[in-house]
Amino acid sequence: MKRYQMLLLLAPLCLSSCFKDEAPNAEADIERVAVNVSDPLNTFFQLSDTVQAVPYSDSTITFRVRSHADITALAPTLQLTEGATVEPASGTVHDFSKGPVVYTTTSEDGNWHRTYKMQFVPTVVTVKDSLAFTFDDYSLETTQGKYYVFHADALDADWATGNPGFNLSMGTAKPEEYPTYPNPNGHTGACAALTTRSTGAFGVMVNKRIAAGNLFLGTFDLQQALTNTLHATRFGVPFSMKPVTLKGWYNYQPGETYQDAFGKTLEGKSDHGAIYAVLYRNHDDAGNEVVLFGDNVKTSQQVVAIADLGDIGQTNGWQPFEALFLYRQNIDEETLRNMGYSLAIVFSSSNEGDKFEGAVGSTLLIDDVSIISQKQE
Repeated sequence: MKRYQMLLLLAPLCLSSCFKDEAPNAEADIERVAVNVSDPLNTFFQLSDTVQAVPYSDSTITFRVRSHADITALAPTLQLTEGATVEPASGTVHDFSKGPVVYTTTSEDGNWHRTYKMQFVPTVVTVKDSLAFTFDDYSLETTQGKYYVFHADALDADWATGNPGFNLSMGTAKPEEYPTYPNPNGHTGACAALTTRSTGAFGVMVNKRIAAGNLFLGTFDLQQALTNTLHATRFGVPFSMKPVTLKGWYNYQPGETYQDAFGKTLEGKSDHGAIYAVLYRNHDDAGNEVVLFGDNVKTSQQVVAIADLGDIGQTNGWQPFEALFLYRQNIDEETLRNMGYSLAIVFSSSNEGDKFEGAVGSTLLIDDVSIISQKQE
């Protein structure tokens, strides 16, 4: 039986249970990693950085540490799904200065395996005044090769997308048929293409009829994709500069028929794209880690500054864009040095896609994006 057919049969019973049972490799996952060191703030920027929850769709686990941190003898402790085993074993000491360590997990029944790469990246608080993203560096995801992943080389990270969630409903789609994929005809070289797609019969049943193409700095939590969609998008990566301007190039073509979340055609309404960036404090006043989601990325009291182009309309070919960061709060220099702020850059082919409204076929092309920051002396 095809995967989406099985989902159709089981979804009315229990969506969350369906998700857990049907997700590939669901019983051979690393769920959480903790690193115990004698002086954590000499190694990490924040105490909370010593622990990471690992989203299901991630196969690379990256810890960012201070530039002088000793990473030659670290023993990460791994929390696995029930019954799973891992090689090398949890708590084994490794010299991460020699590069990433590969962990292989095996499910309790021996039928599933996953490979993870764990790395500790010494991070210098940069004095550069700009970062550039070209979208020429991309590859198929490593688990099954179902969809494309873009690499944000300027930040030594990957861009996140909703492609893992789209795979739940349209698992037979080709990589270029996913909402986010590379296009060779960029402004210069290749570009990121974001297209609003239909989620098919399963999407109709669960009232999530479209999947907007999206690309953002952060992570996508597949476990939230069906039960708490707005919390599937976890926005932001730690950032050590004060951003001033978001700029780049875009090309936008809206789809023909705009529909609401119930599939009703809204005559006379046109789709729009979205381009914005948010800087926010990634810890609260009590020192607890903070992540922003789809329901509060622009409204949270943790937000320090926003650069937003508003509604992106149809263009005639490639157009430059530029948006200034408007600050709501002053920057604390010590917090900045200690990676206490996170930056989210967000692109979407349907600006109401988080509400499952938009036009199938709407396409936003993005290229040559840069963040211009205030240079630190």
